[in-house]
Amino acid sequence: MELVFASANENKVLEVEHKLGGTIRLKSLRAIGCTEDIPETGLTLEENARMKARYVWNNYRVDCFADDTGLEVDALEGAPGVYSARYAGPQRNSDDNMDLLLANLKTMSNRSAQFKTVICLILGGEEFLFEGIVRGEIIEQRRGTDGFGYDPIFRPEGVNETFAEMTMDAKNTISHRGRALAQLAQFLKNK
Repeated sequence: MELVFASANENKVLEVEHKLGGTIRLKSLRAIGCTEDIPETGLTLEENARMKARYVWNNYRVDCFADDTGLEVDALEGAPGVYSARYAGPQRNSDDNMDLLLANLKTMSNRSAQFKTVICLILGGEEFLFEGIVRGEIIEQRRGTDGFGYDPIFRPEGVNETFAEMTMDAKNTISHRGRALAQLAQFLKNK
């Protein structure tokens, strides 16, 4: 099966290809000639995932899926949430985002958080949603050099390493995106 993954984030594309393990042939946005910046103006992760997938379906008429991921910090009432990528501003800089988050949590003892990924799949015009969540905490200083986004400051429950200290295989086994992708892969296998 061939699917377009509606993401311009090359790190995500690599992670998804790795997780799906060759069961699905992924095409990038660039491969179908989509070079425009797809709007992500929804107020929820679900809305953004749907918006991106519908954009590809409506403009290119190819089976596709899109995801949106947010880091939800309990002490910040779920922030940064849907604004995770641009938490510190429109430049979408991971270091700036982590700096702001750590500054906002500096005096807080509750550092519980969760990563949530929502995937919207469109097959033949029909939509399906999948969700993955992993609970954990925000640590006080960056650790690790792998991964991307908030990975150096997020430590999942039951693990002593941050996502940035884990191998891609270890991370994909327990991550929010890995859990949502496992549901997607199982659904497609049964199609």
